[in-house]
Amino acid sequence: MIFAAGLGTRLGAIGETTPKALIEIAGQTMLERTARRLAGAGARRVVVNVHHHAAQIERYLAGHDFGVEILLSRETERPLETGGGLLHARGLFTAGEPLLLHNVDVLTDFALGDLLARHEASGAVATLAVQERDTARQLLFDDVGLFGREDRRDGTRREARPPRGTVRALAFSGIQACAPRLLDLVTERGVFRIVDVHLRLAAAGHVIAPWVPERGRWLEIGNPERLEAARALLERGRPD
Repeated sequence: MIFAAGLGTRLGAIGETTPKALIEIAGQTMLERTARRLAGAGARRVVVNVHHHAAQIERYLAGHDFGVEILLSRETERPLETGGGLLHARGLFTAGEPLLLHNVDVLTDFALGDLLARHEASGAVATLAVQERDTARQLLFDDVGLFGREDRRDGTRREARPPRGTVRALAFSGIQACAPRLLDLVTERGVFRIVDVHLRLAAAGHVIAPWVPERGRWLEIGNPERLEAARALLERGRPD
């Protein structure tokens, strides 16, 4: 699933007229890049949730073929965030298949096939692609898996359960693999983030595992400065 229903408000003027999914970098839209990456990892069906400029995305998809079946999950009244968007789209997924979730504003060459393989071997409810990266918001993992999160912007820290063993603060990359049973464990309704589901499940004893890529590039285009940095790197070959 590609999460593409965000309003793009942090992008300023470009976000008012163009959804993040259709922003081009080095001749490819973010939607095309992400869809082809998911197809390369083995996906046969890709669900894209839409709200902001949904008609633009629908017209774009009608004129392009990325080698994979693409279905739209329309959030007509409001964006439902990652958790609400996932639940809203559940009827579009192939039953019994693992879920690979990817934010549309993330540009990376992580080995997504390795993420899926690690997830399926672990038996975890979800496996989150994370990094040792300096960021204000971080997820907290111990020897078992996810147990909390912290936000340096307001000094808040939430622990879903007491930590066990070594604690690591890691930055979420916007990519994760989930077991199909996750959908049956979601009790939240309306607008909610998937990380809140993960923390609740961690408190109940479910394992939410981390996956730290051995190598790979990661960029996020959520604001004009980061978009320009991504274009500089991929279009003009300047250092990030």
